[in-house]
Amino acid sequence: MAFQKVWCALALGFLLPFSCAHTDFFTSIGHMTDLINTEKDLVVSLKDYIKAEESKLEQIKKWAEKLDQLTATATKDPEGFLGHPVNAFKLMKRLNTEWGELESLVLKDMSDGFISNMTIQRQFFPNDEDQTGAAKALLRLQDTYNLDTDTLSRGNLPGVKHKSFLTAEDCFELGKIAYTEADYYHTELWMEQALKQLDEGEVSSADKVYILDYLSYAVYQQGDLGKAMALTRRLLELDPEHQRANGNMKYFEYIMAKEKEANKSSTDSEEQQEKETEVKKKDYLPERRKYEMLCRGEGLKMLSRATVHDPETGKLTTAHYRVSKSAWLSGYESPVVSRINTRIQDLTGLDVSTAEELQVANYGVGGQYEPHFDFGRKDEPDAFKELGTGNRIATWLFYMSDVSAGGATVFPEVGASVWPRKGTAVFWYNLFPSGEGDYSTRHAACPVLVGNKWVSNKWLHERGQEFRRPCTLSELE
Repeated sequence: MAFQKVWCALALGFLLPFSCAHTDFFTSIGHMTDLINTEKDLVVSLKDYIKAEESKLEQIKKWAEKLDQLTATATKDPEGFLGHPVNAFKLMKRLNTEWGELESLVLKDMSDGFISNMTIQRQFFPNDEDQTGAAKALLRLQDTYNLDTDTLSRGNLPGVKHKSFLTAEDCFELGKIAYTEADYYHTELWMEQALKQLDEGEVSSADKVYILDYLSYAVYQQGDLGKAMALTRRLLELDPEHQRANGNMKYFEYIMAKEKEANKSSTDSEEQQEKETEVKKKDYLPERRKYEMLCRGEGLKMLSRATVHDPETGKLTTAHYRVSKSAWLSGYESPVVSRINTRIQDLTGLDVSTAEELQVANYGVGGQYEPHFDFGRKDEPDAFKELGTGNRIATWLFYMSDVSAGGATVFPEVGASVWPRKGTAVFWYNLFPSGEGDYSTRHAACPVLVGNKWVSNKWLHERGQEFRRPCTLSELE
């Protein structure tokens, strides 16, 4: 009876074509012939299972071969490989998203060794925040260096060692991240790129319906109602029953009708409306435009996760406008650092005994430091109170590596760009001899487009400079 109950359970599981109510099969050859058909169905089901497993293993094998080649290339030159921002983004995406999908695919049939190893290693994987950060870095590079989505997607960046490209699914992911940030400008750009690659025949898991859904809404949010309607129509051609698209179309038609009515009595020109739409897409401050021009090396003068000071608390904190990691090195810890400090003192004529420790910084994917001052302004008197050495009188900045593209230090107020070159340095005074801040020293570190940027800097303070750089009679001399 136990065997019969198990067999009935199997039969139900495979939807076999007979009832388990009658179990006396041995009493009739006719009934036993049903078992032959049942076994045949079981074999068919087993073959389907094997085929599915083989297909799954084939996917896993292709994934392993692809990753084997990729990691072999990456481990030969890790910094050079990650110097390409697309490679950095895709690494974050693979470890945060794609390896998880692979785990789900093989979970039921993988050995305990793989699962336990995944559990241990997962704590070291990047998370959603890392993936989003890498994506936002790509968007920042796109804006700063005026890169169109097709150029970035195909990896056609200057000075790259390891060319990489974005799939339609990657572009879709970038568009979604921009969407979650309410950045409809970049949502439109990357959803359009994903759609373009699919239209060109790229085989992808990305779905045109989903892409058009995001795209039409992003376009509508930027004020282009006509284009939003056209995109929604295309979506409905693919999926006529799409509930949200049908609702949106009715709403768009209602808004369009209202606008036509309003335009009859409106005096605004189409040209003015286009300008307003463009302003919605990119509304940068003049300094931001100047900063980006200097980062690109356009016009003006051309010269041959870190912390910042919080002006309110006077303490060190992280900030979204500085994307790098840093460490502080003391002269007593290393004779090399001590010699560097001595050389800075000899070259500048300033006392380094009251200076801050040598800071070494490495900028990550799209690493940057937006326009800022090194010195404390009058409205933040406690900026360096904890140091007890006065304000930052001067800055010395070493370039410790060459950068393939981007990464310049720019001074928007004077229109100057200094490009990273290993073994060179730049020095400037942050304060006038009177102690007043020199606001023309406002500067920024441009995003690293391709490569790996290492710098070190020394901030020298007022205390100890009384006789080395005496105060003058004029406040701004």
